Amino acid sequence: MESLKKNSFYGKRKGPVVLCIMDGVGYGKYAEGDAVAGAHTESLNEMMKQCPTTQLKAHGTAVGLPSDDDMGNSEVGHNAIGCGRVFAQGARLVNDSIKTGNLFNGKVWKDLLNRKEGTLHFIGLLSNGNVHSHWDHLKAMIKQAKADGIKKVRVHALLDGRDVGETSALDFFDPFEEFCKELSTDGFDALIASGGGRMVITMDRYGANWSMIEKGWQTHVLGEGRKFKSAHEAITKLREETGAIDQDLPAFVVADQQGDPQGAMKDGDNVILFNFRGDRAIEISQAFDQGNEFTQFDRKRIPELFYAGIMEYDGDLHIPKNYLVTPPDIDRTMSEFLCNSGVKQYSISETQKFGHVTYFFNGNKTGKFDESLEEYVEILSDVVPFEQRPAMKCAEITDQVIKTIESGEYDFIKLNFPNGDMVGHTGNYQAVLCSMEAMDLSIERIRKAVQKAGGILMLTADHGNADDMFEHDKKGMVKRYENGKPQAKTSHSLNPVPFVLYDPSYHDEYSTKLNEGLGISSVAATSMNLLGYEAPDDYDKSIIGIK
Repeated sequence: MESLKKNSFYGKRKGPVVLCIMDGVGYGKYAEGDAVAGAHTESLNEMMKQCPTTQLKAHGTAVGLPSDDDMGNSEVGHNAIGCGRVFAQGARLVNDSIKTGNLFNGKVWKDLLNRKEGTLHFIGLLSNGNVHSHWDHLKAMIKQAKADGIKKVRVHALLDGRDVGETSALDFFDPFEEFCKELSTDGFDALIASGGGRMVITMDRYGANWSMIEKGWQTHVLGEGRKFKSAHEAITKLREETGAIDQDLPAFVVADQQGDPQGAMKDGDNVILFNFRGDRAIEISQAFDQGNEFTQFDRKRIPELFYAGIMEYDGDLHIPKNYLVTPPDIDRTMSEFLCNSGVKQYSISETQKFGHVTYFFNGNKTGKFDESLEEYVEILSDVVPFEQRPAMKCAEITDQVIKTIESGEYDFIKLNFPNGDMVGHTGNYQAVLCSMEAMDLSIERIRKAVQKAGGILMLTADHGNADDMFEHDKKGMVKRYENGKPQAKTSHSLNPVPFVLYDPSYHDEYSTKLNEGLGISSVAATSMNLLGYEAPDDYDKSIIGIK
């Protein structure tokens, strides 16, 4: 792979170029519920007033999703920022594969059909959030399974409440149970067999909390746990007892009239994980795929199963071994170009977003491009509900970033503050205000360090979230509960995100009127320019204007 050419208009600054990704921070459409605007963020506000600033697209087709009705997410957002171009992403790839029939004509689907006497199990997030999954994909596969002669389907359905309304589960589970009932004719039998909140079981990531995967294994595979007659009954009763929103609802098992679990997995069965997003699919895939090499917890019983993901979730480690749809082949990422050009890079976040500034930023690739030029630092996240620690690890990340700036060792430093996204997903408006203010204190500390070192600071985001914390109706009015309180919104927004350029040593090398109408993929070319290089011809347009 080639190295980058020096540009003619810009020489490298004495200090580093620092890219700060404020995860989940956008420009709110509504004043009420915009926790970014509502928080006291003195440093961010001042920089937006005094520095070159523009808005970037961070959802829909701008990040490779099927339509502009699709919210962005951290995975595709970091892919776009890191590779400087837009690739077709998970949802679009699965949509196309189902529409063309390629999914059902491929080797893995045919391998499943060779074992059609066993039960076909589906595990995944049951909603239309289209961030980790979409229930249309599940329905299409169940219909095809019946057409192909499979007789028994069991669905292990995770409650969302994060990429959709926080208590919207029955809007999906009730019609889906009806869908299964209508389809269960002519000897075909389909039903929901187990479930639980996505932040309680099955969907951990980055090894943050393996007990979630253990609970998922016990619930889905072993059929162990509290039993109910139906998913509807389970959701209704558990809500009444716990007061939990969907993502935090305890695990449940659906049992038959004799009290036996409807979906305990057995030898000869098949399993498909229908989530297409990788980060929260890897660990449960390892539990199924790794055999005796798996040591994270005692699985108690390991049925002989054929397991497949709807996509390959880690292309380097080949997780899982079998998958139905080939993921995007993202090549020629910014980090690889910079390594080939001798640029030293430093990447840091806490556990919840560490994989985003490394794995996803590098085009879904594990490991470094050059050990001698790259440093990855993970600050361990607290394993607590994020509304209880809204500052998260801002201060600890910032401590390390400042030391790195002062060392003078690295040319390019990138970091992710997860607050706007992780706390935003809790639906707790007060906590999100706190999270924004904690982040702002850290941004000011970094700004001062950048100024002292003679570097450059770029502020941007991968998608919106904290900017849209209340549900609104079609007229823009806040939806409210019976007690008058606003209905919390826990999903990402469709709002644009900021790009702020702080260059205290600026001396007229480029236009301070930033280009408009661009997507976050343009951050890559911009970073290269500010490091003193021309971006590759096929990279999306730089945000800075060349005079």
